[in-house]
Amino acid sequence: MRGIHSDHRTSSAAPGPDDLLLGDPLGLRPSGPADRMRARVFGASLDSQLAAGVPPESSRLLAARAREIVTLPRRQALARDWEHLLRVARGPTPGQARRVCAAPIAKEEPAIRELAERLGTPLPVGARGVAMATVLLTDATGPVYNRHSHETLTTVLEAAIEQLDPARPVFT
Repeated sequence: MRGIHSDHRTSSAAPGPDDLLLGDPLGLRPSGPADRMRARVFGASLDSQLAAGVPPESSRLLAARAREIVTLPRRQALARDWEHLLRVARGPTPGQARRVCAAPIAKEEPAIRELAERLGTPLPVGARGVAMATVLLTDATGPVYNRHSHETLTTVLEAAIEQLDPARPVFT
């Protein structure tokens, strides 16, 4: 019998919600609808953590977010967003202001096209690369929108492209 203050488990105790399942790198206990909803609500924060290299298996919410962002439809939509960024950088349409750093974006068009291609591939890619591409596109303080950013667009694009290489292990 376990004491009231005991925090150890006996071998017959059922696994808890944060226990890892063997054999699956994202194998935390299956996330339910509540975890998936919270992963969407906290998506920007979770994406930042994944982009920084926090392993998806370190929490149920990160695992749920990683599962969501690596789906092909989600990655294809993100690829289309990057292609849209290229069109916006070329020049605003009538009545539309351009709020991006157009010159670095135009200079990096080949890299952006490679990023979009890797995002849209049907091959599996790692959540970190998808998160990096998402954060780069949505961070108003980053080099896409802020010409005074402490990072260069070249550097962050290269890092994201490297993480999206289908030859890399999906789980590390």
